[in-house]
Amino acid sequence: MIEPDFLSTTRTAYDAVADTYAELISPKFASTPLVRAMITPFAELVRATGGRVADLGCGPGHVTAHLSALGLDAFGVDLSAEMVALARRTHPELRFEEGSMFALDLPDEALGGVLSNYSIIHTPPERVPEVFAEFSRVLAPGGHLLVAFQAHEDPSAAPEAFDHTVALAYRWSPDHVARLLREAGLTEVARMVISPDEDEKRGFPQAFVLARKPAALG
Repeated sequence: MIEPDFLSTTRTAYDAVADTYAELISPKFASTPLVRAMITPFAELVRATGGRVADLGCGPGHVTAHLSALGLDAFGVDLSAEMVALARRTHPELRFEEGSMFALDLPDEALGGVLSNYSIIHTPPERVPEVFAEFSRVLAPGGHLLVAFQAHEDPSAAPEAFDHTVALAYRWSPDHVARLLREAGLTEVARMVISPDEDEKRGFPQAFVLARKPAALG
């Protein structure tokens, strides 16, 4: 199957900046409590129901390591071979693999949790429903998904492209993301939006939507 151009472009872009990206993003994650705020309840919910957790779009592996420190059986998947190699060097005790969110190398209902930490942002908006369908496929009934992304202040706004520096990206309204999750069979549990005043670079809100796959009946 021919790979879409946006995946090739995104992979190449992140391969080229892997070390620099890790030097910037890992300390920022460690020093910004609000960025980590929704991960703690996500981890608690996953621990309560059990199952492994995939950090999809894991980059240099710092968030995967954080999930592991919270007591989860976590592993990372990333499109970029250089990011995966860096994650393996930095966190040799954890598992990292190359892969695409469009076709995860996992059986149906294999996971208790999925974290998508700013990993949908490079996907063209018309293709995001495919990604959410894949998230839903690999989640076990009762499993949880946490999605983080740059957001709009206007809940009715359409996805909007912006210059991410590394690769073209899109910001979303939380309402729009929640609707697409519902269409993929996932139920919103909670959301958090960080004020745009906290984003010194672009002045974008940062949004986190927590969703659950309904438990099996009977």
